[in-house]
Amino acid sequence: MVFMWPIEFLAPSSDDEEIGISDQLAQLALGPMMAIFEKPTDDERQHLKALFIKGKVDGQLVSKILIDGRGAINIMSYVMYQKHGKGDKDLTKTDMMLKDFEGNVSPTKGAVCIELTIGSKTLPMTFFVINGKGAYNLLLGRDWIHANCCVPSTMHQFLVRWVGDKIEVVPGDSSYIIASAESDTYERTKCILGEAWEKDFLCVADYEIPPIQAVGSDEEF
Repeated sequence: MVFMWPIEFLAPSSDDEEIGISDQLAQLALGPMMAIFEKPTDDERQHLKALFIKGKVDGQLVSKILIDGRGAINIMSYVMYQKHGKGDKDLTKTDMMLKDFEGNVSPTKGAVCIELTIGSKTLPMTFFVINGKGAYNLLLGRDWIHANCCVPSTMHQFLVRWVGDKIEVVPGDSSYIIASAESDTYERTKCILGEAWEKDFLCVADYEIPPIQAVGSDEEF
């Protein structure tokens, strides 16, 4: 909320000095802060990197957390689940089913509620545990993004969110990019745009694009 005050409510800078601009207004901003994304340079935006961040699960540091607005729910790999000392008996049974790129449907192993800390904010979040091997330990879908009032940007490699009426910027996990050969490939890969169609044949090797792997799948295609 922004209140606009007329000029007569402004105090002059001295007893003898009058403010000469009659239509000048004072602004008092009492509402939420605005989030602003700056336009990146050509070099900054020429990549195909996904957005990974760091966080904490029940107080323990976790890397390779993928922010993916295409997914509705939050996913945890079973390997990650076991690393936190939990077993099948700790899972809550569920009828949640997941679908891969080919439309194949598979059940989850179960659901678990954990304390997830990202930046300065900690919330209890529900994760569905899967057996598949992915390039992530946790996948945060729209359930987490919307509940946390977040606006992620793969292009800028950070996410912006409101904590109360304040703005917090959570940077991407650059350490994952350094350690992962796949992420390094995406960092070097330039956007294909329309230039690919200037040729008679689109050769993905020309753009250094790695094979695509479906979520929860061991096979590349």
